[in-house]
Amino acid sequence: MEDTLPCSYSPLPNGPPTIEGPLDKRRPRKKATLIIFSGLLLLLLLALFVAITVGDYRNSHNVHENENDEALLATSEPSSVSIPSEPVHSVSRGVSAGVSEKSNRVFADHNAISYPWNNSMLSWQRTSFHFQPEKNWMNDPNGPMFYKGWYHFFYQYNPNGAVWGDIVWGHAVSTDLIHWLHLPLAMVADQWYDINGVWTGSATVLPNGEVVMLYTGSTNESVQVQNLAYPANLSDPLLIDWVKYSDNPVLLPPPGINKNDFRDPTTAWYTSDGKWKFAIGSRVNTTGITLVYHTKDFKSYERLDGLLHSVPDTGMWECVDFYPVSKTAGKGLDTSVTGPGVKHVMKTSLDNDRQDYYALGIYDEKTDTWVPDNPNIGIGIRYDYGIFYASKTFYDEQKERRVLWGWIGESDSEFADMKKGWASVQGIPRTVLLDTKTGSNLLQWPVEEVDSLRLSGKEFDKVEVKAGSVVPLDIVSATQLDIVAEFELDKEALERTAQSNVEFSCGNSRGAAQRGALGPFGLLVLADESLSEQTPVYFYIAKGTDGNLTTFFCVDQSRSSEATDVNKQIHGGYVPVLKDEKLSVRLLVDHSIVESFVQGGRTCITSRIYPTKAIYGAARLFLFNNATEATVTTSLKIWQMNSAFIHPFRAK
Repeated sequence: MEDTLPCSYSPLPNGPPTIEGPLDKRRPRKKATLIIFSGLLLLLLLALFVAITVGDYRNSHNVHENENDEALLATSEPSSVSIPSEPVHSVSRGVSAGVSEKSNRVFADHNAISYPWNNSMLSWQRTSFHFQPEKNWMNDPNGPMFYKGWYHFFYQYNPNGAVWGDIVWGHAVSTDLIHWLHLPLAMVADQWYDINGVWTGSATVLPNGEVVMLYTGSTNESVQVQNLAYPANLSDPLLIDWVKYSDNPVLLPPPGINKNDFRDPTTAWYTSDGKWKFAIGSRVNTTGITLVYHTKDFKSYERLDGLLHSVPDTGMWECVDFYPVSKTAGKGLDTSVTGPGVKHVMKTSLDNDRQDYYALGIYDEKTDTWVPDNPNIGIGIRYDYGIFYASKTFYDEQKERRVLWGWIGESDSEFADMKKGWASVQGIPRTVLLDTKTGSNLLQWPVEEVDSLRLSGKEFDKVEVKAGSVVPLDIVSATQLDIVAEFELDKEALERTAQSNVEFSCGNSRGAAQRGALGPFGLLVLADESLSEQTPVYFYIAKGTDGNLTTFFCVDQSRSSEATDVNKQIHGGYVPVLKDEKLSVRLLVDHSIVESFVQGGRTCITSRIYPTKAIYGAARLFLFNNATEATVTTSLKIWQMNSAFIHPFRAK
């Protein structure tokens, strides 16, 4: 299958063409050989001179950059490896078809070199307890729901290759959101209204038990339209067969909306006027907007006047989500719940930067208006500071919780994806609650079922990590882990430290190499013994002149791999930390994925990591403290994690 995939990788010729003809005959070969040899010798001498000069320069500068001999190896520059290979050619995928960019565009304007991945490295990257199909490309989560004892998960899928295209709906079921059975494809692109793609949609379970699925189709003329589908047999708990409504499409782009800017209907909510309402993302010029429609039968629709929300200069809104959260109860709410004890979450995925944002506000179902708590925030709180996009929630009536799914894309090259034969995974499903302590953000936390994968555990109590040091943690393996850690800073250092890095931000820093009085400190995951490959996940604290502390949490991938064709970015952001709270983080490490949940899930970061050496038994875990003044005391509990059962369903 791999050999038949469309490939953007263009190998260079093996060498310069041999020039034949009169010019070749006029020059004696011995003389030409001597000239070539002399030229090569001159180049070698020049290269040696440059190497010595640059080496002296870097060595002298390293003395100034790191005056503490005990400082951790993370302060050194990222390693660079010279490997003869081929240039990476990044091809845009999705935009011309009318959806967000689906390829990794980091290399679009850079002369990146493809790394010579071997099968052992690529096999290690496949996760063990995150959901992914057996092969090929996957992106957005679609229509998640709980039905007759089964969790259903649909997803955007390319059955023909490991790149975006030929999108249909994959389908899997589970009884616990962890172990999955792959079912036959739910819907394929076989009608004029979805022949160019069966795109994202949502499920609504009606009070009488019926299930309706609204989804976006790309027509034979690449117009985005909304379509209706429903199960062929409601008595089948697996919902294997689906029927497309005979009068599809049920919605066309309204006047003033571009044909490529009308997609991804939400789950519908029921209102007191006896109608179902749902939202669709769009834009007008550069303003992102949410349109609202209502219906009684899911066959005929009317667009409501006005917009549920809009924010200038945010571009196209896709994969919109809209749902209630309780102000007081520690449980989820059905999508139709409203009232004084409820806030509503407005979430969108921004086509412009491929990040998910949300805002909290108050929804009035009688006037169909939603007012954000903070008018100045627009849509500006991040779900996740890493790779986490096109997310979608559903209400799990069995356990009275709201569950969030999110697509975790790749950040390597398309060449590597095609070589390994698959691309993308889904994040561990997360519960979503309002943070009642702050009242201004959500809490995201892995569903409790993931705890069932925990095997042997090991505790480390009050490990003291001095400034500028690294402490190895003696564990069996470091590839599949669940880590819960708490950190306490030396109080004397907090008090004696004056103003410290008040302008700090994760993305604009030098990562874990940027030393301050109160950070960075945390863990080095997926590191090799020599620390030539390492991924620091860490806290960084800035202290203002008023004595107030501002806490950040970051993931530094700049030294995560010696490969040349992977993203090595630094992700992270601000973390709300209340008085007397200890700094805490939970990490789920699953081969090439690290999911970080900070302060109970107030801030989350999902990372894709592609080491070349820190794999299998060579992967290690360390504590580190690269602060200049503060000692950090850390307590941890670390579990080895079992693999999930994710296989095709076989009827008896």
